[in-house]
Amino acid sequence: MSSAGGERAGDGVALVTVTHDSEAELGALLDSVGRHLPGARVVVADSASSDGSVARARAWEGGAELLELGENVGFGRASNAGVRLVREPVTVLLNPDVELLDGSLAELARELMRPGLPERILAPLVLLADGSRQDSAHPEPATPPLLLSALLPPSALTPRLRAALEPWRSEQPRRVGWAVGCCLAARTETLLRLGPFDESVFLYAEDLELGLRAADAGVQTWFWPSARVLHKGAHSSSRAFGGEPFELLARRRRAVVGERRGPLRARLDDLQQLVTFCDRIALKTLLRRPAERERRQLEALRRSRRS
Repeated sequence: MSSAGGERAGDGVALVTVTHDSEAELGALLDSVGRHLPGARVVVADSASSDGSVARARAWEGGAELLELGENVGFGRASNAGVRLVREPVTVLLNPDVELLDGSLAELARELMRPGLPERILAPLVLLADGSRQDSAHPEPATPPLLLSALLPPSALTPRLRAALEPWRSEQPRRVGWAVGCCLAARTETLLRLGPFDESVFLYAEDLELGLRAADAGVQTWFWPSARVLHKGAHSSSRAFGGEPFELLARRRRAVVGERRGPLRARLDDLQQLVTFCDRIALKTLLRRPAERERRQLEALRRSRRS
């Protein structure tokens, strides 16, 4: 879509994505960018794909900039390398298994560049394939409201408290502690100053660490539901681990919370998660609904604590 001045949706925006055997997902992402954000530049940082990811990036008619890293360096390092190639004022970090549903990421860019406002990281509403919302924006770990929520089901909370505990349900912009890294937007200069990701982390909890570290640096994270994307699911972890690697996720979360907020907060966060999983198992058992996922999460958390 072009305006009278010749500008296209997405002008001044760069999209950075990391691929590792992501050919099909990347193709769908690039097609959606061509439809909804034709003015955006796309940077593809490829971590030694063995499929057609590189060829798909090269063949895209929109002209993606390809960075071949030659080895699987991990999500954080690959993302950071991609951001360093960006010349546009706004960068959107997004997974290859994300698709654009409209031009609303351009709205995030305009919001980020409004004069007189502080640096922020903005996270859009994330929809799953079935149309439901992904729980993509969260308060800081081990804060008092989250500890309360572990003891009470969300339906028992007041609307105001539930919105604070589950900001991803909000219809209005809300400040959050951190947001899932499948799609995050910020000024490019902000991301370059932050890193954005910790390169010592190969995989998992990079987004949590970024949110906590950004807050310490005075950069707020906001959930911005008027912008939206589709997230089709963790394709890389499913292939690498045969499903959700709950124990690794638990270890990485504990490490990040301990490093950024201290060992006491890490222990409180463990406790909050243990109580939450137990409550969910009990409730689902009472309702005669399957609770296998929660049982696996609980056992993985216990194993990670023992190790």
